Amino acid sequence: MRDHGNVTHVSAPPMTRPRLIATDLDGTLLRDDKSVSRRTVEALAAAEAAGIEVFFVTGRPARWMDVVSDHVHGHGLAICANGAAVVDLHRGRRIVRVRDLPTDTALAVVGELRNVAPDVSFAVERTGGIHYEPRYPQFHLDPGAVHAPVEKLLAEGSEFADQPVLKLLAHHTDLAPDEFLRLARGAAGRHAEFTRSSPSALLEISGPGVSKASTLALCCERRGVVPEEVVAFGDMPNDLEMLSWAGTSYAMANAHPAVLAATTHRTATNEDDGVAAVIERLLELPPAD
Repeated sequence: MRDHGNVTHVSAPPMTRPRLIATDLDGTLLRDDKSVSRRTVEALAAAEAAGIEVFFVTGRPARWMDVVSDHVHGHGLAICANGAAVVDLHRGRRIVRVRDLPTDTALAVVGELRNVAPDVSFAVERTGGIHYEPRYPQFHLDPGAVHAPVEKLLAEGSEFADQPVLKLLAHHTDLAPDEFLRLARGAAGRHAEFTRSSPSALLEISGPGVSKASTLALCCERRGVVPEEVVAFGDMPNDLEMLSWAGTSYAMANAHPAVLAATTHRTATNEDDGVAAVIERLLELPPAD
C-alpha cells in the first residue's frame, strides 16, 4: 500500500527510552529504491550509541541482507525469512539459528492449496537458496535457482535435502492478495503459518509457530528484554504479530490497512524516513530505570 501524501506526523512515543528497536525493512526502513537514507543511517547509529539494540526483522533471506549489512552495530544479528532464521551480519550473513518448515508439512500445504487454488505455483526457500516451479515468477536476484515441480524440490532425495526449508512460497496470478491469504489460511492454516508482504498474490508459509514475533521474543528473552521495552515498526501483514507483541508499535503511513488498524502509533512513510523520525524522538527520552 502507498500513501501518496507527504505525511510527516509522528504520534507520541513511550514515556521512557526503549531497550530494543525492531524494524522491518522493505516499505519500512528502506526507501522505495531499497536504499537506506543518510538520516536513517545516522539515527540507527545514534540509537546503538545510546544503548538501544536494533534488530532488523524481515521476510528477506540472508543473502539479500547486504542492503543493511553496513548499518548494523552491536550484536550484528538480524531476523530473516519471517522468523525462520537468525543471521549474523558481522560474520558474512551466517545463519546462526534455524526454525525450519518440515518437508512433510510443506507437502501437506502444497496439496491443500492445489485443491482450493489449482493455478497456484510454488517456490522453496532453503538455507542455501531458493528454487522454483517453472511457472513461478523468478527473482532476478537468484539466477542460480533450480526449476522443478515442488514435489521434487521437497523430496527427501533432493540434492538440497540437507538444507532446511525456511519458507514455502505460493503464487497465484488471478486471486487478489488478501483473498488468496484468507483462502489459504482456511484450507491449510492448521499445518503452518501463512502471511504476505508482497503487493502481488504471493504467500509466505513458515513452520508452525514461526513468525517475526516469536523469533524476536526468543532473542529478547535471551537479553532479558520484555515486550514493554521494545518499539517495533512495520507496514505489511507479515509484521502484524511483531507489532502486536511489542510494547510500542508504529505503522508506517504507507502501511496495509490491517497494520494501520492494529497499531496505536503512526509515523511518516518509508520515503519520508518515518523510522528515523521516531528514533530521533526516542533519543530525547530518559532511559528506563
